[in-house]
Amino acid sequence: MPPTSSAGTPRGRAVDPQFLAYPLHALAEAALGRAKQLGAAHADFRLERVRSASWRLRDGRPSGSSDSVQLGFAVRVLLDGAWGFAAGVDLTADAAARVAEQAVAVARLSGGISRAAGSADVVELAEEPVHADATWVSSYEVNPFDVPDAEKTALLADWSNRLLAADGVSHVSANLLTVQENKFYADTSGTVTTQQRVRLHPHLEATSVDERTGAFDSMRTIAPPVGRGWEYLLGTGWNWDAELAELPELLAEKMKAPSVEAGRYDLVIDPSNLWLTIHESIGHATELDRALGYEAAYAGTSFATFDKLGSLRYGSELMHVTGDRTAEHGLSTIGYDDEGVATQSWDLVKDGVLVGYQLDRAMAKQKGFGRSNGCAFADSPAHVPVQRMANVSLQPVAGGPDTEGLFEGVEKGLYIVGDRSWSIDMQRYNFQFTGQRAYAIRNGRLAGQVKDFAYQATTTDFWGSMSAVGGPQTYVLGGAFNCGKAQPGQVAAVSHGCPSALFRNVNVLNTQQEAGH
Repeated sequence: MPPTSSAGTPRGRAVDPQFLAYPLHALAEAALGRAKQLGAAHADFRLERVRSASWRLRDGRPSGSSDSVQLGFAVRVLLDGAWGFAAGVDLTADAAARVAEQAVAVARLSGGISRAAGSADVVELAEEPVHADATWVSSYEVNPFDVPDAEKTALLADWSNRLLAADGVSHVSANLLTVQENKFYADTSGTVTTQQRVRLHPHLEATSVDERTGAFDSMRTIAPPVGRGWEYLLGTGWNWDAELAELPELLAEKMKAPSVEAGRYDLVIDPSNLWLTIHESIGHATELDRALGYEAAYAGTSFATFDKLGSLRYGSELMHVTGDRTAEHGLSTIGYDDEGVATQSWDLVKDGVLVGYQLDRAMAKQKGFGRSNGCAFADSPAHVPVQRMANVSLQPVAGGPDTEGLFEGVEKGLYIVGDRSWSIDMQRYNFQFTGQRAYAIRNGRLAGQVKDFAYQATTTDFWGSMSAVGGPQTYVLGGAFNCGKAQPGQVAAVSHGCPSALFRNVNVLNTQQEAGH
């Protein structure tokens, strides 16, 4: 962990001075002052600048790029137990006051409609200590936006050409997405936070085409997206040279691999695949708004309803899952959320039992949690904060085996690496997942790749079948940039850490056979 100043900002990194040059405090004072004049019990102001840039290459040649910036501010108010929200782009004090007036008008209208409908619901917020003049910057060494575009393109081209030079590789696509997110937050309680975080997602995909038969297949890198800087592409946190060197051989083996025989298998699942199963079957299922039935967009609510807190047997006793918005390099890591709450780490599943949820301030107050765990987030200045996912992670077992150690004792199994496609039902309960590649395990040893596989289970049966968990040496922080939620839709980046793990007697489908049904 880099050294930090008393304000929480690592020395050597600072918030972009161009962002600090905006009239942040003046706009906040105008908006919050007007909201209080109009009777708001609570008001918060959020000014954001989100810069996103991407580079795309096809067979080593540039095929597209983009560089865009979102800039604006939002005002949210709580008046007579009802929310009001409005946003603007004119960075003047008069405009900020007008947007506050609009937010108050929305709250009055919303509250009036609720009362007319006979609703007794009143929004209250859980208490949160005041965080005055707090600054937080994510953990990275080199901001990717400080690196010339030509250098980015040259690196992607070099990687692409390495793959294209290998036998059996017909085509290569290379992509890099980088984001710098700046947020200034202030509310009527006195909290003021200024934050900056950087993240990036590089990946390459090689495709092989058998010109004789027309058969084709592809394989992606399994390097995860991260909350790091340009140093990640130069080898800090991932061995790119090693992965690129082995990818063509892995793809060639996959092209010749036999189709899997459907049936029951013991599965050793690599972190590069298991992170996605965690995301879909635990991450979304333990969002309290889904468990309460308030949220149903993007694959529904949750089987893990609030009445099951403290009693639901989610999985085996080896299962320890945390929510964490503080993990270094996590994509959901931040210092303070979009309600001014200092971020935390907490248990979601402990000894296989559901013991917690992901919360915002209103749900924390409503269900008696006392304090939010910092999970409110809006993906742009035009959107209202909603409860969003923390870095939800399966914890390794101290002294646990390495991945090869998990193969021991498996007579008939599969070792699954990398994520690919997935499907899950509207209660986050029935699911199936595929992967980049799978290896047969016979009598404790790998026995070559198989293809056309998918594993299928219910959430509780799957996690209940977990009979061994790898040690810290197998732990990897995976994740995605594109977690969707809410209407209008919002997108958030989130990481999921996990070790390798062994699951017994899981149903495996042959996807080619299933496609004909």
